[in-house]
Amino acid sequence: MTETPYRTALIVGVGGGLSASVARAFASAGMKIALASRRAADLAGLAKEVGGEALACDATKRGDVVHLFGAVERAFGAPDVVVYNASYRTRGALIELDPAEVEKTLAVSAFGGFLVAQEAVKRMLPKKQGAILFTGASASVKGYAHSAPFAMGKFALRGLAQSMARELSPQNIHVAHVVIDGGIRSAGRPEPADKPDSMLHPDAIAQTYLHLLQQQRSAWAWEIELRPWVERF
Repeated sequence: MTETPYRTALIVGVGGGLSASVARAFASAGMKIALASRRAADLAGLAKEVGGEALACDATKRGDVVHLFGAVERAFGAPDVVVYNASYRTRGALIELDPAEVEKTLAVSAFGGFLVAQEAVKRMLPKKQGAILFTGASASVKGYAHSAPFAMGKFALRGLAQSMARELSPQNIHVAHVVIDGGIRSAGRPEPADKPDSMLHPDAIAQTYLHLLQQQRSAWAWEIELRPWVERF
């Protein structure tokens, strides 16, 4: 098994799906795990499972993000891996969209990613080491009808990742953006019985996140797209 050169991971925007699978994959590789969401109490079970810490944070608020990184440092030391998995979406015809909901979508999907990344980089630059991974979606590269706010947020997050990769790769900080192009299966969203492997398994996605951390810097990926074998693109 390829060794993972990182020891502490902070995952922001944790729920019971993909981010939980990423936490388990990272823990299995020997990493200490910090989990963050708006409601830390919801993460108690997962935190116990991976031997980590559950912390509360609204990623759209700079004060919360600064406090989060301070709490992680006190518990484990500065994280050398940060995953931004938070997102929010509102749907509807353009003329019917609530501007407040659009603003929230942009704040969670993109601005929060900036705030988290900025605090991470402040700690990684002095050490000249680290990895920052962003979770994207089909909407990162395709704007669908009735989904303009989500596309706006995900396009912005992808632009952030690309700019960061160009700026920070020469500083030995690996920045990568993962485009999840398809539905992710879950207990609440099961795969159709007559369409095997038509949805992405969160554990399989998590293995790609782990692989990104195991890449040698002579062949780093800044972006990777994942989709089921039957997904159109």
